Amino acid sequence: MPSDLETCMETLIKVFHRYASKEGHSATLNRRELRLLMENELANFLKSQKDPAAVDKIMKDLDANCDGQVDFEEFVSLVVGLSIACEQCYQMHLKKTGATK
Repeated sequence: MPSDLETCMETLIKVFHRYASKEGHSATLNRRELRLLMENELANFLKSQKDPAAVDKIMKDLDANCDGQVDFEEFVSLVVGLSIACEQCYQMHLKKTGATK
C-alpha cells in the first residue's frame, strides 16, 4: 500500500497528464491547458489573485526554456512554490494559536 507521500506524488503526476493530454503534446501544458488546470485544481489560489493576467504571468515564469509549453518539471516548480507558501502560512497559524507540532 502506498504511503501518503507516494499517493500525493502519483496524484500530482496524474493531474498534470490529465490536462496535458487535452490538446497538442501529451507531455506539456500549453497556455489554455495550464489555465484549465489552475481554474479547476487551484481555484482558491486563483480567487486570491487580484490580477486577471495571473495565469499568463505564471505561464511566463514557469516556461523556463521559453518554448511556449510547460513540461512536468516546470509545472512542479509551481507546486513547490505554492506548497512553500502554504507551509509558511501554516507556521504563522501555529504561532498565532500557540499550537505546537
